[in-house]
Amino acid sequence: MKLSTKGRYGLRAMIDLAKNSEAEAVPISSIAARQEISESYLEQLIAKLKKAGLVSSIRGAQGGYMLTRQTDDISVGDILRALEGDLSPIDCPALGDEDGCSKSGSCASKYVWQRLNDGINEIVDEIKLSTLIEQENGACAPCSGAHATK
Repeated sequence: MKLSTKGRYGLRAMIDLAKNSEAEAVPISSIAARQEISESYLEQLIAKLKKAGLVSSIRGAQGGYMLTRQTDDISVGDILRALEGDLSPIDCPALGDEDGCSKSGSCASKYVWQRLNDGINEIVDEIKLSTLIEQENGACAPCSGAHATK
C-alpha cells in the first residue's frame, strides 16, 4: 500500500490544525505556509476533510478552519479514509462480498489479503491525532522507556 500526497499532506495539515486551532480558527494560508503545501491543493484536501466531518470552517476576517472533535477522537484512519478512500492493499472482490468472486470459497490467498487489510485498518484506527502531536512534541508515552533512543 502506498499513500498519495493527499494522505501525506492531509495528515500534516491535520496535525498543524490540531496544534494551532485551539484558541481560534486557522486560515488555510497559514497552514499552507507552515507545511509548504500549495494553498490550492490544501483547499482540495480541506474540502474532503470537511465533507468527512473532521473540520469545520468559520467565515469572516477571523475565519479559517478548526477541528470538529477532540484530537483523542480523530484517528489517522479517519483522516486517511477521508482523503484516500478505502485503505485495502489490493482490490479483492471476495473481501467485501463472498458473492463478488467465483473463487472465494477456495481462495487461500484471500486469507493473506484479509489479514493485511485488517492489520492496516487496526493500526491506523489505533493511532490518534493527539498521539501524533505528543510524538512531535517529544512527549509520546508509548515511545518512551525501553524503546526510546538516546
